[in-house]
Amino acid sequence: MTAMTEFELIRRYFAAARCARPGSGVALGLGDDCALLSLPASEQLAVSTDTLTAGVHFPGVCDGFLLGQRALAVSASDLAAMGAEPLGFTLALTLPEVKLDWLEQFAQGLDRMAEACNMVLLGGDTTRGPLSLTLTVFGRVPQGQALMRSGARPGDLLCVGGATGEAGGALPFVLGERQERGAYVDTLLARYWSPMPQFMLGRALRGKAHAALDISDGLLADCGHIAAASNVRLVIESERLPVSPALAALFGPAQIRSLALSAGDDYLLAFTVPERHIAELQDEFPQVSVIGRVVNGQGVCVHDALGRDITPVQTGYQHFAKP
Repeated sequence: MTAMTEFELIRRYFAAARCARPGSGVALGLGDDCALLSLPASEQLAVSTDTLTAGVHFPGVCDGFLLGQRALAVSASDLAAMGAEPLGFTLALTLPEVKLDWLEQFAQGLDRMAEACNMVLLGGDTTRGPLSLTLTVFGRVPQGQALMRSGARPGDLLCVGGATGEAGGALPFVLGERQERGAYVDTLLARYWSPMPQFMLGRALRGKAHAALDISDGLLADCGHIAAASNVRLVIESERLPVSPALAALFGPAQIRSLALSAGDDYLLAFTVPERHIAELQDEFPQVSVIGRVVNGQGVCVHDALGRDITPVQTGYQHFAKP
């Protein structure tokens, strides 16, 4: 345990970071009782809060740099899902003790992801307790153009912004249950530790997509949120799911499908869009895949190539589900 006051900790590791410098839309940043954001009357403020807890969202013992990257990326992904332009974020950091090397690595990872996302650290809090992080992210979106979960319509195509399941496939390696090394393992670990929010895709979906969200709890579970909010049924066609080359090299077909449908933490966008927009979107974003369709009804189902229902029982991660 290193003796250091809360204010010394903030000043040393966060206030001097590049991401603490005021940016566009930030009238007053880190260092006062509140941050001040300036938005034109033609824009709306998008706000989202995420809490990450050791042993639940990440291993209790992990690299500080990687955790700093991951913590901001998974929170900022919510802004991408709304089609918002990122502005800044606050951080509430709870630490069991002050380990200077780990804290410096964490701050560097956070700063690296903030630079990649063009976000400013606006403020926050530090306290002592079990390791956890709460981040609130702020973005800007033109009035009335935010993407929401509630607009999916029968006839829409269901799409994803890439191959799902890679972060779930990384878990055995993150937890030390598998020891392989190589480029494919590195690909999976990068998806888990440093997912890049799909800001450009989110902005491109404004005025095109009827509904959107980011995949955090698993494709099936999160598509269920769109179905419930829009009062429609989403049909996922299993044969159309894009297959990650890394997963194909390291897992069997049944595991790959399970990961693609039910594993969380990918932070790719899932969205519904009229067919007339698909060609334009795929020209700009070749990783976008059509994986199904929206129909009348409720809920989410998975069909095989013959149209048979093969929906798995396990749909995704739930914090308070009974074991």
